[in-house]
Amino acid sequence: MAQIPDNHDRNTIVVKIEDEMRGAYLDYAMSVIVGRALPDVRDGLKPVHRRVLYAKYDRGNFYNKAYKKSARVVGDVIGKSPPHGDTAVYDTIVRLAQSFSMRYPLVDGQGNFGSIDGDSAAAMRYTEVRMAKVADEIMSDLDKETVDFGANYDDSLTEPRVMPSRIPNLLVNGSSGIAVGMATSIPPHNMTEIVDAAVALIDDPSIDTDGVLKFVKGPDFPTAGFAFGGQALRHAYRTGRGNVTMRGKAEIEAFKGDRERIIITELPYQVNKAKLIEKVADLVKEKRVEGISDLRDESDRTGMRIVIEIKKNENANVILNQLYKLTQLQDSYGIMLLAIHNGQPRIFNLRDMIWAFIEHRKDVVTRRTIYNLKKAEARAHILEGLKRAVENIDEVITLIKAAKGPDEARASLMGRFEFSDLQAQAILDLRLQRLTGLEREKIIEEYRLILKLIEELKTILGSEKLVYEVVRKELLEVREEYGDERRTTITIDEATDFEVEDLISDEDTLVSITHTGYIKRSDPREFKSQNRGGKGIRAVTT
Repeated sequence: MAQIPDNHDRNTIVVKIEDEMRGAYLDYAMSVIVGRALPDVRDGLKPVHRRVLYAKYDRGNFYNKAYKKSARVVGDVIGKSPPHGDTAVYDTIVRLAQSFSMRYPLVDGQGNFGSIDGDSAAAMRYTEVRMAKVADEIMSDLDKETVDFGANYDDSLTEPRVMPSRIPNLLVNGSSGIAVGMATSIPPHNMTEIVDAAVALIDDPSIDTDGVLKFVKGPDFPTAGFAFGGQALRHAYRTGRGNVTMRGKAEIEAFKGDRERIIITELPYQVNKAKLIEKVADLVKEKRVEGISDLRDESDRTGMRIVIEIKKNENANVILNQLYKLTQLQDSYGIMLLAIHNGQPRIFNLRDMIWAFIEHRKDVVTRRTIYNLKKAEARAHILEGLKRAVENIDEVITLIKAAKGPDEARASLMGRFEFSDLQAQAILDLRLQRLTGLEREKIIEEYRLILKLIEELKTILGSEKLVYEVVRKELLEVREEYGDERRTTITIDEATDFEVEDLISDEDTLVSITHTGYIKRSDPREFKSQNRGGKGIRAVTT
């Protein structure tokens, strides 16, 4: 603490600037880490993603309802939540709708939402959105007290702190974000594989990461392509950090007789197609890649197709290796399995990340069962009163007819039959048609079924094993509904670094050495031996 001058205001606290800066920066850093840049391990969402989806849920913008203008959703988010800018919120919506960014898009967009060439989306006033069907699963049972709600920035509304999420969203859609002093980079995966791994973990919680990797082959990128498995990928999943090498899908085909061309139909994840083509063109201009005669983009609405025509007598395999080496046709994805867990950032291995989701689902199922039990018991209480009323219907009607008003009728029923206030009111609200024989049977049957339901719910709550069984059953339903075939091909070949020999065509060459020590390599096709008395074609040049 600094010395306070004699003439200083005694109500003022003097603080060292380095202490103030240190404390303020730590507060800022934690705010960015927990409240902005990193996803929650339970639902895989950052706060802005959660607010966008909740704004759609609150407005009823479901997958089976009409599209709403994007600007309406953006307005809802920035009006009810902390000060996100409208551009940031709309960019979030756009990314959630892009099939080349999300393995399972959470937003169903109508209009121009950008392209793999890096084209930006149309303005928010021109596009329309609604939730994708899979996003409905993220908010399933949100109205059944399954998660905690908290106040928004001005305490005028509440919003969920996490989503119930029936799908393992963090792993199937991945996430990336840069916080203060840390960053997350989680690749997308295949829904079927992640669910199978989760089911195996529920069946046998002792399974380690290597056991989980029997089900999860590796990342499954929305843009397909190839990913190299092997030890590097296994290390990343075991430790939570590492790299995976990606490669586009390229095939060599013959055309015009003896010529060849390279056809690229899939790209590594997050590679801009237009910039890739521009890079190839620059390499040809700079003569760093020789042997390409033509380059064009034939992509259309049916799929991607980049055509690279090779000059006659050039080796297409060598040129393809050069493109892998010098462009993003082969790229790497840094893996960092970092997410928020119990309010703190934590690096997970693959097994623990899946288990954290399972534990979240266990908590959600438990809370939902408790909610359903309360509702069932409240309904059973009413039905018990109605059942006793219809069994003594003549006396009940006489009591009601004799009463001077509703309050007296309620009091008479409560005094005579010991009904509760709720039961008595339900009897007074009973419609006359419910007094027919068939309707009375329905009341009795509903009471029987509700008692059976209460027994089942209590049984589930009394057994942790049964709670996990419900989680398992719902995961299998998710797999049945949304599981699909893997897009990215995983190859165990790890030879992704090219030797010099891989970039040079295997062909005959001619080496000339002069008597003064100069050496030159020449193409044999350009060399012609001179017969006696003949005239030379050209002299040797350096």
